[in-house]
Amino acid sequence: MPTMAQTEKLAAAPIPGSRAVRDVVGVILIIAAGLAGFWLFPDNLALLTRVIAVALLVLSIDLVVGYCGVATLGQAALFGAGAYAAGIACVNGVTEPLTLILIGAVAGAVAGLLMGTIMLRAHGLAQLVLSIAIVQLFHEAANKASAYTGGSDGLAGLMVGPLFGVFEFDLWGQTAYLFGLALLVVIFIVLKFVVSSPFGMLCRGIKEDPIRIGAMGAFVFPVLLKMFVISGAVAGIGGALAAISTQVVGLDSLSFELSANALVMLVLGGLGSLYGALVGTVIFMGFEHVVSAINPFHWMTMVGALLIAVVLAAPGGLSGLADRVLPSRQRNRGGRA
Repeated sequence: MPTMAQTEKLAAAPIPGSRAVRDVVGVILIIAAGLAGFWLFPDNLALLTRVIAVALLVLSIDLVVGYCGVATLGQAALFGAGAYAAGIACVNGVTEPLTLILIGAVAGAVAGLLMGTIMLRAHGLAQLVLSIAIVQLFHEAANKASAYTGGSDGLAGLMVGPLFGVFEFDLWGQTAYLFGLALLVVIFIVLKFVVSSPFGMLCRGIKEDPIRIGAMGAFVFPVLLKMFVISGAVAGIGGALAAISTQVVGLDSLSFELSANALVMLVLGGLGSLYGALVGTVIFMGFEHVVSAINPFHWMTMVGALLIAVVLAAPGGLSGLADRVLPSRQRNRGGRA
């Protein structure tokens, strides 16, 4: 006879095929929300494009933290690698936007390979320390290599060519925003396949019990390193998008503050949930923008209060709260039926 806990777990389990339907609906909602932002906030498209770029960074963190359980506070190193690679390429005559995005992805993937090779030699708190050290080293390297990166002044005035040779990157940010939204949707769909694949399941197994997974014959280090490379490519695309949309690359794209804020956004939305990464990014950056405009002197206090309230009310993030509420409603409907 199954126990009560097993019965509740079976009742809350998704019906076969319902996950695919939910993912299709989720992608449609992302597109709808993105297009709604385009029509409702035409004067804030630059901010919304920045939200998309940071959302890609948060998604990349979720891959290594939420799905693999690797502690990191240095993901901005991968974001900045993509931003600087695209910026340097643009300064040297490469102006096609898709090519710059590809360059950013490759740079982020290479940086992810380097970062993963170093970090995965340690565990727990030591990984956090290594990640902080790595992002600081990247920051200092970009500052010192002023001949290529512009140093503390950064790279400014990037002349990005028209998308597909037709769509100019205008001052209102319309092309940049729609381009960024298309990138976000495509990458989100690809990552959904990645985390739902046997490889993604193996990563979740490593997060839960790496010793047991190793005892079953799987090689833990290469699996985690592969996810670091994928994560780096996603973060690098976000960095390249930020460079293309603002036409400026600065040391802030390699800052520890950016890494910390992105991790906070992920915790706010929920670890191990790609939807949570997007929700956390939108809520954090939207709340920050509105509150800082209302009260420019105490807005950080209000942001901190929001985070404390969410963490206390929903330790698993907003996506975890939704997962707890929806199955209970389904069970209640099933009981009434």
